[in-house]
Amino acid sequence: MKSAFSRHAEIYALMLRNSLIREMNFKANFLLWMFVEVLWFASQIIFIDVLFSFVNRIGDWTKWEVVLLIGTHQVIGQLFQAFFFVNIADLPELVRTGKLDFLLLQPMDSQFATSVKKFALDNIVSALVGVFFVIFAATKLGLHPTALQILLYIAAIMLGVVIHYSFMFTLASVSFWIVRSQGLIYGYFSFFNIGRYPDVVFKGVFKWVFSWVIPVIIVSNIPARLLAKAADANAALLLQLFFVAILLFSLTRMFWKFALTRYSSASS
Repeated sequence: MKSAFSRHAEIYALMLRNSLIREMNFKANFLLWMFVEVLWFASQIIFIDVLFSFVNRIGDWTKWEVVLLIGTHQVIGQLFQAFFFVNIADLPELVRTGKLDFLLLQPMDSQFATSVKKFALDNIVSALVGVFFVIFAATKLGLHPTALQILLYIAAIMLGVVIHYSFMFTLASVSFWIVRSQGLIYGYFSFFNIGRYPDVVFKGVFKWVFSWVIPVIIVSNIPARLLAKAADANAALLLQLFFVAILLFSLTRMFWKFALTRYSSASS
């Protein structure tokens, strides 16, 4: 008998394959969206170039360290959108129409089923653009990260994706009480862009709120610091990110199970 992990892995592979086939049926849309994403990201780099024509640094962040931060933010954001965002954004509509019934009847975990049914290939390409800028900025900075630093950086990026997923999935689950909760989802997505700014520009209560309550600052700043500022970075930063990710994911699991008790299926 197959383990639950292997069964879910096979199901996810099938979902991924179907998503890729669907994406390839709309090649023009894929290329256009990819162009828009690249153009938007290039505009961020131009903004940074203009900003640093007036200042030498922002706090302890130099120009190319900020570029590396923006690239990191791009990678995390695009990976999250590629694997989870479309599915999470669909959840309120599934609840409202009763179509969630179909997913709840599948032989797999209900949260898994609602989280990974679609996949966006264009966002993966946009994430690779972010990777390119991270590498380019690291070259400009003269960084020579060790294999351990690179692994810690990748781990921090994955934890950042988990944090965004957990927070937004919890907001989407509010749809069991609020018929149309898309506003909460897209509202958080607006806060998400705060993470591309250096943490030193935030002060006082504002910094605390967006580091712990709505942790969008630490999601991209900690991975960038681990790579760009290895001398200043330490294990405590990664532990902070790990703690927040595990805490939020655990709370999301509990809230999802509680929310399901409030669901009335289309047949009831």
